[in-house]
Amino acid sequence: MAEILVLYYSVGGSVRRMAELVAEGVERVPGAAASLRTAPKVAPVTQEAQPGIPPEGAPYCELKDLERCAGLALGSPTRFGNMAAPLKHFLDGTGAFWLKGTLAGKPACVFTSTASMHGGQEATLLSMMLPLLHHGMLIVGTPYTEAALNATRTGGTPYGPSHFAGTADDQPVTDAERSLCVAQGRRLAEIALKLRG
Repeated sequence: MAEILVLYYSVGGSVRRMAELVAEGVERVPGAAASLRTAPKVAPVTQEAQPGIPPEGAPYCELKDLERCAGLALGSPTRFGNMAAPLKHFLDGTGAFWLKGTLAGKPACVFTSTASMHGGQEATLLSMMLPLLHHGMLIVGTPYTEAALNATRTGGTPYGPSHFAGTADDQPVTDAERSLCVAQGRRLAEIALKLRG
């Protein structure tokens, strides 16, 4: 079984919903299984921001989850055209994997949600790819063979699925966005299985 890690950080719930849809796509591929994980908030100075176990939703990701996965889907809300600090903080702790090449050759994809239509979706997706490229991971985009990519009027890019959540985070994931998330998970799992031979 190829385990695909779907690692995300979500505040209002939109990225979490996208992660669930990506995981649904993974699960549609025979021989693949999705593992949903999240990252805790980053604490200022020495205060503890989160309890050791999340009160709800996916468990917190541990380095061993990243080490054993056959592929990675990484999701974050947009923060000024970049990923959110908690996810970046988690990735900053993977230096030992970089030294050993633990993640080299594994496929990875990225997804995001923004409060405004032009709130930096593509910049965020590209910035999320940078640490993955440094690890030698193989980036899996969303091809235009996915009909929803041409039909969407909200989120969706060739760099990965995206979602327009609105400033109050009150816009549900659209049919096109949903389709792109599921397709991305399926594509990531299929590629992971092919790479495993």
